[in-house]
Amino acid sequence: MTPRELVEEWVWRFNAADAAALAALYAETAINHQVTQEPVEGRVAIKAMFEREFAAAEMVCIPEIIHEAGDVAILEWRDPLGLRGCGFFTVKDDLIVFQRGYWDKLSFLKMHNLPIE
Repeated sequence: MTPRELVEEWVWRFNAADAAALAALYAETAINHQVTQEPVEGRVAIKAMFEREFAAAEMVCIPEIIHEAGDVAILEWRDPLGLRGCGFFTVKDDLIVFQRGYWDKLSFLKMHNLPIE
């Protein structure tokens, strides 16, 4: 699977709110670093992170564009509420080994009526 194809699959699984299927796209030692939070290390911890996030808010990722360069795919996205962001996915052996995401956490919390941390 190319990095672009993997990210397209990631979006599909994310929108299905399927934490287990989503986590299966990550290498055992992967790192997911959403810059608004501390990095999450390892597939098990990434799965737990998605489980918490899907339980807290209904999230939808609408891809605007996916760029691919070598082993990296870049996803520019929006959601139905107007939040926008981007994610960088490094892929090796058909698995995500590193992900970094940029988005406005304060706007997200307000949009979903979640407590501001």
